[in-house]
Amino acid sequence: MNLFLHQFFSGLAMGGVYASVALALVVIYQSTHVVNFAQGEMAMISTYLAWQLIAWGVPYWIAFVLTIVAAFVLGMALERAVIRRFSAQAPLAAVIAMIGLLVIINSVAGMLWGADTRSFQSPFEGTWTIGYLSSHELGALVVTLVVMGAVFLFFNRTRVGLAMRAAASNPTSASLVGVSVGGMLSLGWGLAAALGAVAGIMSAPLVYLDPNMMLGIIVYAFAGALLGGITNAWGAVVGGFLVGIFENLIGAYLVGTDLKLTAVLALIVVIVTVRPQGLFGRRVAARV
Repeated sequence: MNLFLHQFFSGLAMGGVYASVALALVVIYQSTHVVNFAQGEMAMISTYLAWQLIAWGVPYWIAFVLTIVAAFVLGMALERAVIRRFSAQAPLAAVIAMIGLLVIINSVAGMLWGADTRSFQSPFEGTWTIGYLSSHELGALVVTLVVMGAVFLFFNRTRVGLAMRAAASNPTSASLVGVSVGGMLSLGWGLAAALGAVAGIMSAPLVYLDPNMMLGIIVYAFAGALLGGITNAWGAVVGGFLVGIFENLIGAYLVGTDLKLTAVLALIVVIVTVRPQGLFGRRVAARV
């Protein structure tokens, strides 16, 4: 029973990371209807930036805030410089652009910092212990929950957040009432990049830092977004937590750690086959 509870709560903590990345995927998908395959690499290079700042002597939490700001600016810059140029083209062009960004960012990180695996300090070590969670797992869970709570308040309680939702759901009507659709899309990409940075920094002490650190995490996050519903932000968050728990439990009791990723990939296939709109998504029907 103790092992089960440990695996459950550890999965819940890692699920917070998946939920953050899944939420970032949903924010971009709702606004552009394109899956950002480079989301994990954007988070990875932001994590390297945080590691570099800390290595230069910047206190952890100051480096944390500076990295989130830098990731936000990077996301906006990518949308304006790259993504916007593909908005009027075929969807496949945007997909290829995302894959190209993935390869480019991964290569840049390897060129700047090398391919060696590095340790990443946790600010929570020795801070507290509770039950079946390590201090970093508990701290990472708290941070991701606070950040996601702030994001949901932003979308539901601020004028800018409501304008972003309007621009994503109906760009034509939003522009007619004075909303800058292009500006809102840039803000959405910046917000998604910032969420990814939080996920990367919180996961780095657990998975270690290297250019490929987010490859598995983006698959888990994508599974969470599909499970909850890639058109439903709350659903994607819940799906991320569920995938984290599923991953830990199935790895501990059924398939072993080596096949956890395979099991999650199988879960993606099942979701897309049985309920493509996810648990909380809505089925869209068109009358012809």
